[in-house]
Amino acid sequence: MGMFSFDIESTYDVGEMNNVYDQAQKELINRYDLKGTQASLEWIDDKKGVKICGDNQYHLDAIIELLRKKAAVRGVSQKTFDTSKEPETTNLRMIWIVPFKNGLKSDDAKKITKLLRDELPKVKTQIQGDAVRVMSGKKDELQSAMQLLKSQDFDFPLLFTNFR
Repeated sequence: MGMFSFDIESTYDVGEMNNVYDQAQKELINRYDLKGTQASLEWIDDKKGVKICGDNQYHLDAIIELLRKKAAVRGVSQKTFDTSKEPETTNLRMIWIVPFKNGLKSDDAKKITKLLRDELPKVKTQIQGDAVRVMSGKKDELQSAMQLLKSQDFDFPLLFTNFR
C-alpha cells in the first residue's frame, strides 16, 4: 500500500502578490479621495512586504483595505499581512511598514502537528524545516486533515503543496 502526502507551509504565492500590488497601485493612482496627498505604496526588502505612506491614519487604513480586497479576490490569505507594527509619524506624514508573514515558525509547526495527532491519529506528521509533511495511506484522511486545518483560526497563512 502506498503512502500519500502533502506539505503545509506558511507562505504566499509571490506571483499573486505581484498582481495584488499592481492592481492596488492602479486603483491608488485613480482614487479621488487620495489625489494630491502623500498616499503611496512601495515594495520593501525585495518584495517581502510593503511600505504604506499617507498624510494620516485614514490614508493608511484605506490603502491596507485596498490591498486586502485585491488579495481576497486573488486567493491570497489576509493573514499574510503582518499589521502588528504601529505606523510611524515623521514630518507630517505617516509610514506603515507591513511585512508579509513567510515561513512556518517552530511553535506554529508544533501547534499543527499536535492538532493533527489529537484529532486524526491515523495521519502521520513530520516537521521539515519551515514546513510540515502530512502522510497517510488514505487520500480521504489527508483531505480530512486539510479541512480540519482550514477550519482553525491560526494567525498565519497556510498553503498546501507537494501533493503525492
